[in-house]
Amino acid sequence: MSTLALAGLLREAAPALEAALGARLEVELAPTKALEARIRAGEHADAAVLTAEAVAALSAEGVLDGMTARPLAHSRVGLAVKAGAPHPDIGSVEALRRTLLSVPSLCYSRAGASGIFFAGLIERLGIAAEVNAKAIVIPQGFTAEKLVNGEAAIAFQQISELMEVPGIEIVGALPEGAQTVAVFSGAAFTGAANGTALLDAVARVCTPAALRAKGLDAPG
Repeated sequence: MSTLALAGLLREAAPALEAALGARLEVELAPTKALEARIRAGEHADAAVLTAEAVAALSAEGVLDGMTARPLAHSRVGLAVKAGAPHPDIGSVEALRRTLLSVPSLCYSRAGASGIFFAGLIERLGIAAEVNAKAIVIPQGFTAEKLVNGEAAIAFQQISELMEVPGIEIVGALPEGAQTVAVFSGAAFTGAANGTALLDAVARVCTPAALRAKGLDAPG
């Protein structure tokens, strides 16, 4: 069970993971908050990749084996537009604020770590009412899909998630002062026979080069 932030990396690495494990790999992708709820409702797997906070919480509850927990990737929030569209100015916090007020529409995700951060960001900038009046807030999934079908002019999400949608262009990461670095960690489910082996295999494919290629950074 994995956060969407590592979707591209896990899809690309699936053949190598299956070869290393000698078994077929099934990956359930969803935002961390959605996966947390499902896990607490009783759904289990061999391993989970979630925010570090979620891994710590589920380890404290005994659902995940905290002894196996390890950071896998750092991720930043970015902004994207449809391919060929002008790139708005997001070079500073004030420039980002002006962009958010001037664009006709935008999209962010309700349940993902990036969407939760973005909702707090527009509150801190004092523009939540204006922005939400023209925002498409999806429950989960890839926000950049709303760019391709013309429903939104700009989309916010983890850069690695924006990269999963063809037909868009990433303008860049949000500026310092309006940015957060999410830490995504993995842990085996308590008692899962294949959990540690799967987590070890996932950690091996999360090389600095593989992470960079998917818009992520290596921990530390």
